[in-house]
Amino acid sequence: MKDPQDHARDLSEIRSMMERSSKFVWLSGWAGIIAGFYALTGAYIAYSVFDFNPDAIVYTPSSGILNVVLLAVVICVLAAATATLLSYNRAKHRGEKLWNATSRRLLMNMAVPFFTGGILILILIAKGLMGWIAPFSLIFYGLALYNASKYTYGEVRIFGIVQIILGLISAYFVEYGLLIWAAGFGIVHIIYGIYIHFKYEK
Repeated sequence: MKDPQDHARDLSEIRSMMERSSKFVWLSGWAGIIAGFYALTGAYIAYSVFDFNPDAIVYTPSSGILNVVLLAVVICVLAAATATLLSYNRAKHRGEKLWNATSRRLLMNMAVPFFTGGILILILIAKGLMGWIAPFSLIFYGLALYNASKYTYGEVRIFGIVQIILGLISAYFVEYGLLIWAAGFGIVHIIYGIYIHFKYEK
C-alpha cells in the first residue's frame, strides 16, 4: 500500500501532465531577456543611426522610413526565432513536442491582434502618421499576449496588460513614444524573462 508521500507524488505528476496538455509551458525566460536586449538595441539604432524619434503624430524621418521598417522586421524575426529555438530546447529536454494542439491554439489567439496591429501600423506609415507607431505596436502586442494568456503562464496576462497600459501612455505622450516603446519591448521583456526563468526554469 502506498504511503501519503507516494500519493502526493502521483497527484503532482498527474497535475503536471494535465497542465502540459492544456497549457503551453515551454516559454523560456531567456527568450524574453534576449528579446528585450534586441528591442533596446533596435531602439538605440533607430534613434542614433536613423535619427528616428517621432515627436508628433505626423512625422517625416530624415533618413527615410524604409530603414526603420527593415530594422523592426529584423528585430521581430530575431525575437521569434530565439523564442522558438529556446522553447524547442526546453520541450525536447523534457521529451515533449513543441508543436501540438495547445501551441497551435496559443499562436492562433495571438495571430489575430498581432497581424491586425501589424497591418494597421503599415497603413499609418503609408499615411505618414509615424507618431502612432509606438502606441499601437505596444497596444496590439499587449492584446495578443492577453488573448493568448489562457493557454500559457498566467503571468503572460499581466505582461500583456502592462504593454497595453504603456501603449496608452505612449498615445498621450507621443513625443516620448520611442522611449516608452523601448521600456515596453525592452525593459519589461527583460524583467518578465528574469521572473519566468527563476520561477519556472530553476
